[in-house]
This record gives sequence, C-alpha cells and structure tokens, in this order.
Amino acid sequence: MTDGGSGGYRGAGLDLLSSHHLSVGDTVSVTTSDGELAGVIMPRYESASDNYLVIKLKSGYNTGIKTDRVKSISKLPGEKIKTSSTAKVPDEDKSLPRVALISTGGTIASKIDYRTGGVHAALSAAELYSSVPELANYARVDPEVLLSEYSENLKPEHWTLIAKKVAEKIESGDYNGIVVSHGTDTMHYTSAALSFALQNIPIPVVLVGAQRSSDRPSSDAAVNLLGATIFAARANVSGVFVAMHAGTSDDVVAVHVGTRVRKNHTSRRDAFESIDVTPAALVRNNEIEMQKESQTKLTARTNAKGMKLQPDFDSRVMLIKYYPGFDPGIIENAAKSGYKVIIFEGTGLGHVNKECFPAIQRAVETGVMVFMTSQCIWGRVSMKVYDTGRDLLSIGVVPLSDMISETATVKAMWALANVQSSKDFKDTMLENISNEISESIPVSD
Repeated sequence: MTDGGSGGYRGAGLDLLSSHHLSVGDTVSVTTSDGELAGVIMPRYESASDNYLVIKLKSGYNTGIKTDRVKSISKLPGEKIKTSSTAKVPDEDKSLPRVALISTGGTIASKIDYRTGGVHAALSAAELYSSVPELANYARVDPEVLLSEYSENLKPEHWTLIAKKVAEKIESGDYNGIVVSHGTDTMHYTSAALSFALQNIPIPVVLVGAQRSSDRPSSDAAVNLLGATIFAARANVSGVFVAMHAGTSDDVVAVHVGTRVRKNHTSRRDAFESIDVTPAALVRNNEIEMQKESQTKLTARTNAKGMKLQPDFDSRVMLIKYYPGFDPGIIENAAKSGYKVIIFEGTGLGHVNKECFPAIQRAVETGVMVFMTSQCIWGRVSMKVYDTGRDLLSIGVVPLSDMISETATVKAMWALANVQSSKDFKDTMLENISNEISESIPVSD
C-alpha cells in the first residue's frame, strides 16, 4: 500500500489495495459484477469484515463493496483526498441564500473510531459542511457548534439554549433559513420544543439527523443535510420542521412538521414518519415538492418581525404509559414527588384500568393536571365511547385528540413555564398552537 497507511484495512481488503498500489484517500474507478462506480477510498474500522472496501461516492453517500465482486479497480487522476483531517469550508457564491447551520451533536456529527468501530461525537459543523461540498451549490452555510451531545443526553435546559440561539440567528436578519443538526433519538422532542418556544418565526427552521454516521457505508447524513439545507434556503414557508429520509433509498428526503413527527424505527434510514398527516414537503432531485394534502396549516415565510420567543420549560411533567398490571401507586408517587402534570399514554381510545381511578382522583384534587393521549401511533383519543372513558372525563382527565404523547409532554413542560392559571393551562393544552393537533380532527369530542 502506498502512503496513507492501512486505514483499518486488513486481509482481502488490504491485499486488494496493496496489489493495485492504492490507499485511503485515493479516487478510484471500480468495476464490479453489478456495474461501474467511482469514488474515494474511505477508512475501515479494525473489527470490520476483511472482505469489503468502503467508497465515498460523489453524492457523499458511502457504499461497501465486497472484494470478491471487484473485477477491476484503478486510480483516477487527481490529488489524494484527505478523509479525516482539518475541514475546509467551500468558497461561497454570494448570490445564494444564506443558511445558519447550528450543530448540537448526534450521529450526523459523528465519526467512526477506526480502531474500535465505535461511533463518537467528533465532527464540527464546519467538518459537516465541508464533507458535503454540494451544499455550496444551494446556499451559503454559516456553521456554528452549539453543543456536542448525543440526543439522549439533552434536557429541557438544552431546548432553551437551542431556542435562544435560533432566535439570535433569526433576529440578525442575515439568514434565509436555519438548519439544526441533532441526534435522532430525541429529535422529535426538540422539534416540538422549538415549535412552542419560537412562535411566528419568519423563516424555516429545520432539524436534521442521521441514522448512520457520515463515514459509515450507507450513511444517510449527506442526503439528509442537503435536503434540509435546500428546504431551509428555498421553501416559501416558515415554522419548525424535521428533514430525514423518506424511504430506504437516497432519492427523497421528507420534511415533517415539527410537532407531528415521530421516530418509529431504531435503525432504518426512513425511521421518521409524520403521524396522522402527510409530510409538509418532499425534497426530490434537489427540488422542493410541497404536499398539498398535508393536514397542517403552514405559514408563508415573511420579513415581518413578529417572532415570539418563550424559551423556558418546567420539567415537572410525567409521561406515564399504562399497561396491564400497572401499579396505581405510581400516580400517587408522582403527585407526592411534586409533579404538576401527568400525561397518560392510555390504551386505544384513551383508557386505563378502573383501579387507577381513585389515585387519579386524589391527584386531581391536589392540583395535578391530568391529560390523556393514546399509546396507538395513529388515530385520536375519544373518551365518550365507553364507560371507562366517560368516568375518566368526570374525574377531570382531559383528552388531547391526536396529539402525539411526546409532543404533549413537551407542550406541557412549555405551558407549565409560561402559563399562570390552571384554566389557562388547560386552554393552552387544547389550543392548536403549532399544528400539534391535526387540522381535520376536532380538538374535543
């Protein structure tokens, strides 16, 4: 192997590269039994299979090629690409729209440790930008690192920090859109939080993540980031959105309304889905296709300065999932522990076992506000159909239509920090502030 070292390759992979005098960072043309492709040889982690090469395609997408399928491989002319060094931001075209890229961490801002195969938070926003040079064709991107955390480590105080940073960028008047890179595990919580904390925003704010880090084979990072940036820069709508793969292939990115989206798969690239609505838009072939059938009212982007920033959250909210054998003492303990709001994920139309009724009644009498969502992913709560639901209504449990339980939890944290009276709190929870309740579905039964 020539200069550049093994890059984690060994066995058949290392033998193939060495026999052709190739190394990590070389741009190559590869002919396989499936056809031809060209790209840059990427490093491998040491515990990976010996029998694969990793090639970064021009699109920014990484693909793995089994060595026994390689019919020919040759180096293409050009300077060796640095695969893990200091990032260089592409030159700007000042005629393009300007987008702020705020990095908070997560898989999209991660790299493989090629010794262990583990993923760690390593990419700065600048590295993320430079790793997808196609961004420079669609926007002038100003990167900034705000946090470097996996999303499971984020708390409501981080939502406040992100909201204030986004508001700062918007208030500067310098940007056509904002992109926030974020870990996927709790991205729908953060998108809901920003939807309530930042109201009447004049431009799109788009959260984006990746199921697989940017230097893994089959990474979705580049495609997602490009789709998010194009939408943030060009879409004629405002609000908070989430941009992720629409399917398992790389041809379409779905843009979801921030309060109507949920992560529904642990690892698939199309893990995020809009619930009870269609996505707001698709980005296909780098063009925006707004979805007219979406059951959400989107506001056009504007230059008006009417943004309302309410970035505070109160975490004294408990999300409780009911299940057979549930101990009503959990409800008692929540009230005694100082929780002010309980969001139930009830069964079906919004039910819990009647043995829970006394504990719920006592909680309500002590001032705890109790709301009902459904543990079903699709559909709405309807608590007047069966006696169980009607009894819960009489106790004081408030149904939240088709609001996603995670969105309801975030909304309650936000309302608890910003609303004074219990009546106003209930009214706020039932008000459709940021498309958290589907337009075609009534708020109450």
